[in-house]
Amino acid sequence: MLGGQSKTNGVVPKTNSDAISKWFATAEELGEFVGIRFGRIAPGASEPEWIFLSHSEVDGIGGFAQILRGRGAELERLQPIQHFSKPSAVGLLRSLPKYLSLRRRIKWGPLEGAPRPSTKTEPPPAVAWHVFDEFETTQIRRVCRKANYTVNSFLLKHLTKAVRPFLEDHSSILPWMVPVNLRGRVTRETDVSNHSSYVSVKVCSYESVHDVHRKIYAALASGEHWANWDAYKTGNIIPMSLRKLMVRADRATAQWNLGGFSNLGVWDSEKKITQAGCLGGWLFAPPVLRCSMLGAGCVTFQNRLGLVVQAHPELTTSAAAPRAWMVNWMKEILTDLDSALAEPMHFETAMMRK
Repeated sequence: MLGGQSKTNGVVPKTNSDAISKWFATAEELGEFVGIRFGRIAPGASEPEWIFLSHSEVDGIGGFAQILRGRGAELERLQPIQHFSKPSAVGLLRSLPKYLSLRRRIKWGPLEGAPRPSTKTEPPPAVAWHVFDEFETTQIRRVCRKANYTVNSFLLKHLTKAVRPFLEDHSSILPWMVPVNLRGRVTRETDVSNHSSYVSVKVCSYESVHDVHRKIYAALASGEHWANWDAYKTGNIIPMSLRKLMVRADRATAQWNLGGFSNLGVWDSEKKITQAGCLGGWLFAPPVLRCSMLGAGCVTFQNRLGLVVQAHPELTTSAAAPRAWMVNWMKEILTDLDSALAEPMHFETAMMRK
């Protein structure tokens, strides 16, 4: 189903102060909406029920777990970090030039829909989504496993190609923020609290999925996510006034990002969760901010992959733009599957089934 706008090993010691929350609280003070978008399409429904949780209180994995638990699901241990690398202060020192470097924003071409200022109380209205069925989801995972890259790399490559036609320069090197889950290496007040850092990934127009995959894992191997985690923690000593200046100047992250792309991973593939309020297709997207105006997210629940793209209101308030991104994203994904599978799933046929 394709939709537009909806109706409605060392462990870092536990601390009593959430460094990440301070940065999101700062963005909120500047008028940004910092809610993480979750959605459920109930069995038989055609529109999502949207749910928003503040990134000042939870991260994506924690927020999804909180929602499912609140609806009766039993979730014990949340997914730990998948990549092994040790925290190191050297990484932060090595990353300082990135924080101090000049920021080059990518310019968008004309988009449908009038922009408006963001407000801290109103979710971005421009959003689109898609939920794959079990067969399609299995095929995506099978193709990625056979090719030795992750679903994450596969989706990010095709998302990048999908949005290029909407940029002023179609050959631009596109910078993305890719969150990294630190559970299992970082201890926080609760298991749903912010445990996420990120790596920065720049995708060139000529690069393959394998190239994107190598870039993500090179950033992880170098400990970039730990460097950014340490940089977040400077929020404990920086006053709000200075944090506001840094956010306004795009200095709160290692680079300006075209957008954020986040994958919450695979949940309940054995279908042990049976509570009525949990069943259906699930959706997720990270917040959009002035320094990251496109938010794309995915989550696989009970073997169905859900995708969301949303736009910052200062980019557009019309669902036409993210819907066009989603159509392109779907086409890129299914075209790639066509070339990899013995029995291809043609784009037009797959869309007709929705």
